[in-house]
Amino acid sequence: MPDTSAAPSGILLVDKPGGITSHDVVARARRALNTRKIGHAGTLDPMATGLLILGVGPATRLLTYIVGLDKTYEATIRLGVSTDSDDADGVETARAGADALGAVAPRRIAAAVADLTGAISQVPSTVSAIKVGGRRAYDLARAGEEVQLKARDVTVSRFEVLAVCPVDGAIDLDVVVDCSSGTYIRALARDLGAELGVGGHLTALRRTRIGAFDVADAVTEITPHAVGQLRSAADVAAAVLGALPVTADEARDLRHGKRLVGAAARLDGALTPTPAAIDPDGRLVGIVERRGGDLKSAMNVAEDAS
Repeated sequence: MPDTSAAPSGILLVDKPGGITSHDVVARARRALNTRKIGHAGTLDPMATGLLILGVGPATRLLTYIVGLDKTYEATIRLGVSTDSDDADGVETARAGADALGAVAPRRIAAAVADLTGAISQVPSTVSAIKVGGRRAYDLARAGEEVQLKARDVTVSRFEVLAVCPVDGAIDLDVVVDCSSGTYIRALARDLGAELGVGGHLTALRRTRIGAFDVADAVTEITPHAVGQLRSAADVAAAVLGALPVTADEARDLRHGKRLVGAAARLDGALTPTPAAIDPDGRLVGIVERRGGDLKSAMNVAEDAS
């Protein structure tokens, strides 16, 4: 665990409640831990709950390696009603008739879900944080300006329907989704409804996993005591990138910007091409990469902050 007598540094898993933004969570953590240097890996919409990963102090530099990890979501999709934001926070824009909704048989749902599983091209929701000409798409949309977002390639490795529940004038689907970073679950709801000809939007969303990190291990309240729940930069980097043990002399050289000459072969069989160099005391030296036959630091961490 990090040294709690020093300035806080590490990774904090938070179970975000609904109704607040990811920035609100960061602000709470800054007050509780008495530090400004806090960031997060992967925004959650205000409506959404679940796992938000915070980087605290020097460990914020690890967020770059966390944000692109695959994720798991649990969600409820309401078929038969469309909104301008593709979720329940938006304004209703269309509602399917009873005949169209009655034609949504289980086999049709299964076929549409299959079409949205695997490597797919997805147009993000218009009300999103993607920048268009330097402005957020949601700001443009709320200002009444036309927003055209480009499709992006994403991977949905699992899209499973857990329950089908008829509700008044609609059908609710409880689903679980495993997907690559950058996948919009709201867009999946919209596209599923469009393929079935009835429209759809998201009414509930919970992120339960990011890479190897699970919401079951997250804190539900951020208090000054949360500093004791910080995961060390070394442990997190090793879990995400794999560990490369180095000697004290090698750690010193890497921290001073020197290459480990002829050491590139030590990456053979490594978990990733950029593992975490860990010194004999279990501290994170930095992230290393191959340069020809040598190893060099792609990112260093201060010795007293790892």
